[in-house]
Amino acid sequence: MLRKIVILMVAGIVGAAPVLSWGEGDSATPFAESPPVSEPSAAPVASESAGTVGESNYLLGPGDVLDISVWKDEALTRSCVVRPDGVFSFPLIGEVRAEGRTATQIKTEIEKKLDRYVPGATVSLEVKQVNSLIIYVIGKVNNPGRFVMNTNVNVLQALATAGGLNVFAKRNRIKVFRQADNETVIFPFEYDDVVDGTHLDRNIMLKRGDVVVIP
Repeated sequence: MLRKIVILMVAGIVGAAPVLSWGEGDSATPFAESPPVSEPSAAPVASESAGTVGESNYLLGPGDVLDISVWKDEALTRSCVVRPDGVFSFPLIGEVRAEGRTATQIKTEIEKKLDRYVPGATVSLEVKQVNSLIIYVIGKVNNPGRFVMNTNVNVLQALATAGGLNVFAKRNRIKVFRQADNETVIFPFEYDDVVDGTHLDRNIMLKRGDVVVIP
């Protein structure tokens, strides 16, 4: 009699226990996780197109060559050279200032001024040659002189362009002279420190007209 009571008690406990079972190959887990709540995404911000030309921030200067064309009007297609005074001439609209401006800004101005003569004119403008990015390296380098660069360079790159320092150079007394707002700004450059990886902030990017002097 006691044996039957024990069997009935065990059967009752098993029957009352929750059964956790999942079929073969079922990927479910016994403790299902709630799906992550996604936050509402921000509305897309409209970006202003840079136009078909002049995506870079390169500022034009004297000597630069521009290829300018007006769609379906070959008479208004020509190459223009920025004069030393920073301007160039274009048919119908006269002189256009280029110095210190980007190709996109000039393109927009030409389209606006042409609209009275050629309504809805579509202008294409390309910087064909960069001739105004000039730097000077003088003093104790192997090849001093005036250099026309086609890209921005830092002081170390300018020294390499000039053939490197010669044996008599005072390596840690190099200076960069820059004309800004009718004043001359001087940037010191310690060659050994920069090459050793210190004072890297002194290895500045050069600007048009900078003069690197190696005593």
